[in-house]
Amino acid sequence: MPKPNPVTGCPLTAALTAIGGKWKLIIVYYLAEEPRHFAGLRRLMDVSQKVLAEQLRELMAEGLVERERTGDVPAPVVYSLTAYAQSVLPLLEAVRAWGREHLERQADARRVVQNALDVEETR
Repeated sequence: MPKPNPVTGCPLTAALTAIGGKWKLIIVYYLAEEPRHFAGLRRLMDVSQKVLAEQLRELMAEGLVERERTGDVPAPVVYSLTAYAQSVLPLLEAVRAWGREHLERQADARRVVQNALDVEETR
């Protein structure tokens, strides 16, 4: 069962409930590259087993991730994006592009501050 929308009828909070948080978009990003085993995802993300399992369950409840057994019990499972999750990928790319620009802006600001400090030291 998906988490309830904290603000009934609000599309923004519905989206943030489904894909918001520290790990969900990162999981979607890695699964967009290819389906992955739990352990492989965990290694890529350096996240605890408990947190990753919880985030995957929430993404599955939202219909964004599916889990497939790859053999007999106890079988390793593979996680992959659903067809519905493909609609999130343009948003993910937009967030990545914004993040890239934001990192550049932060680096520029640090350079300006460092240059000002260097000028002060030479006085």
